[in-house]
Amino acid sequence: MPERMRKFIGAVLLALFIPFYALMAMVVASAKLPGLPVLVQTVAYALLGLFWVLPAGLIVTWMQRPRKGAG
Repeated sequence: MPERMRKFIGAVLLALFIPFYALMAMVVASAKLPGLPVLVQTVAYALLGLFWVLPAGLIVTWMQRPRKGAG
């Protein structure tokens, strides 16, 4: 797949994934976290706020992969 196409697809995936993840994280947080101790809520919000980096990093790594047979 040409590098430009891979980067375009990756950018579209990121543009769709990040807002979707943010909405899902808000739904989970509002459904499960009220009433829990403050420390548990803090850790949960921190984890939910950082977890999107893992799949986004995989997408960016895929976008930056060199073309097979190039170089």
